[in-house]
Amino acid sequence: MIADVLKLFPGITSRDFRILTGIEVGMQDHEWVPFDELVKYTRIDHQNLAYRLGELIEKELVVATTRPYEGYRLYFNGYDALAINALVKRGSISALGDEIGVGKESVVHEGMKEPELPIGDPETVIVKFHREGRTSFRDVKRLRGHLVNKEHFSWIYAARLAAGREYEIMSRLYPDISIPRPIDGNRHAIVMEPAKGELLFKVRLEDPEIFFDMIMEQIKKIYCHNIIHADLSEYNVFVNPEGVQIIDWPQYVTPSHPHAEELLMRDISNIAAHFKKKYNLKRDVDELYAQIVSCTDNIKD
Repeated sequence: MIADVLKLFPGITSRDFRILTGIEVGMQDHEWVPFDELVKYTRIDHQNLAYRLGELIEKELVVATTRPYEGYRLYFNGYDALAINALVKRGSISALGDEIGVGKESVVHEGMKEPELPIGDPETVIVKFHREGRTSFRDVKRLRGHLVNKEHFSWIYAARLAAGREYEIMSRLYPDISIPRPIDGNRHAIVMEPAKGELLFKVRLEDPEIFFDMIMEQIKKIYCHNIIHADLSEYNVFVNPEGVQIIDWPQYVTPSHPHAEELLMRDISNIAAHFKKKYNLKRDVDELYAQIVSCTDNIKD
C-alpha cells in the first residue's frame, strides 16, 4: 500500500534506490533478477549488496528466491517508491496524502505540488498509480489489445505501459477535450489536476438533458480526434456546474481498431442507459452513433 511506502520513504537511501532501479531494469529480461546481475548494475560489492537487499526484503520492497538460483524482484511497494522518488525529484509532487479512490486496476491519492515560482500556495494534485497485472497479467494481456504483441512481460511492464498510454493520450487530448490537465508521468504513476465536480453516478441532476448532450458532444469531439474512449460509463464522467470531464483513458482505441464500432456503440449505450434508468431520458443510440461518426472527414491526427 502507498501508506506503507510513505512510512518507509524517509529511510530509503540513494543506494537503496540504485538497487531498486537495478532490479527494475533486470525484470525486463528476467522473472527473477540474478544476484550477479545486480552486482554489475549497482557496482556495490557482494557483502554490502547482500546486506542492503536483506533490508529491502524486510521492508517488503523486494522479494527473493533461491530456486532455481538466487534472484530478486520488486514488490509493488518497491515500484511505488521508485515512482514517488522520481516525481518528487522533478518537483511534480511535494507531498502525497490520503487514498481517495481504488479500483481493480488503479489506486488514486491526493497530493500537493509546490508552485513553480517561489510565490503562491501549493497546488492540489491527483496521483494515479496503475495496478494492471498485479493479480494476473495473463488476464490483463488478454483484455488489453495494446499488450498482445509483447513477448516478454511482467506486472511492472503492464502497469507502466498502461500509465504511459494514459498519460500520452491525455497530453494529446488536453485542452481540446474536457479532461483533467495532465502534469507528469513516471513509471506506473500519473500526476494530474483533480477532476471538477462529482462522478455522474453519484449525483442527481436538475437538468439531465443538458448534461447528456454535453457528454455526447465530448464523445464526438474525442472521435474527431481519432480516439474512442472504449470504457465510458457513469463511473468515469465527472459533472460540475460548468460542464463535464472524462477520466480513465488507458484502454482507448482508434477508429481503425477491429472492434471500434462495437466499442463506440458501447460507450454511447452505457451513458444512454444510465440517463434512461435514472431520469427516464430516452434517446436513440443508433441516431447518436450516426451523429458522432459524422465528423469522419474532419478527423484530427
